[in-house]
Amino acid sequence: MSNTYTYDGTEPVRLNKWMASLGICSRREAETLISQGSVSVEGAKVSEPGHKIEPGQTMTLAGKATKALDDQLTIVLHKPVGYVSAQPEGEQIPAIRLASKDNLLGKAPKIPGRNPNFAPLGRLDMDSRGLLLLSEDGVLAKAVIGPDSALDKEYIVTVQGQITDPIIGKLRHGLSLDGRRLKAAKVDLVSPGRLRFVLREGRNRQIRRMCELVGLVVIDLFRTRIGPLQLDKLPEGKWRALTSEERAALIKASKPLSGASGGSRARKASARSRGKSRSGPARAAPRRKP
Repeated sequence: MSNTYTYDGTEPVRLNKWMASLGICSRREAETLISQGSVSVEGAKVSEPGHKIEPGQTMTLAGKATKALDDQLTIVLHKPVGYVSAQPEGEQIPAIRLASKDNLLGKAPKIPGRNPNFAPLGRLDMDSRGLLLLSEDGVLAKAVIGPDSALDKEYIVTVQGQITDPIIGKLRHGLSLDGRRLKAAKVDLVSPGRLRFVLREGRNRQIRRMCELVGLVVIDLFRTRIGPLQLDKLPEGKWRALTSEERAALIKASKPLSGASGGSRARKASARSRGKSRSGPARAAPRRKP
């Protein structure tokens, strides 16, 4: 089944840019789809990624391309200590190994196994645990870890050392790493020896290094949330597929609401109206034609 989208902007815009703004795919993926002949405008196939769509025109994405995009998977994993989220070195075990059929909760369009195409959307080091996203979705990757992302991430951190109000003050807005000042962080004492961090940036081993600077030693680091996505009750070592609704919520939360230039709006029900949910019933989508 093909998907159609009507451009309701006021000025012509490059087709690949508009497709990316809709959340259909990344610009690079759009260029590939166009070069493969999978995209047409007003019934005519488009061969140039730089083709501009005019106000009121309708773009059609071929059914085969729609299915390939719908089959893109984002893994929601409860990573235990002892696994690395990035490329392993030596005897290290990559977290993607946990994304097996036995560890799956619910349904997923595929089982990734050791597929190297799944990139971590915000790393967790080997000694940390909690919510980890692994994805082959370029649009979502930009939303979660792109330089302009507004998503925050929440951690519960157990430390050794004396926690005082001045120390919490420094953790919130008084530290620098690698010669650069850190963005303001939300840091609160939740119980003796336990702190809640909410960060809007992700420097290498940032929380551990922040704690070192104020004389604290991290004993346990547990990520509980990425933007609107909560780890919730997902058991340690288990994974599930991100739903289309969760994907849309992450993308929406990653940037301030504004009227995007280039007509990013379309007659569609969500930020990613391109077919069925990856793990549930059909979602609202743009009109289809056989």
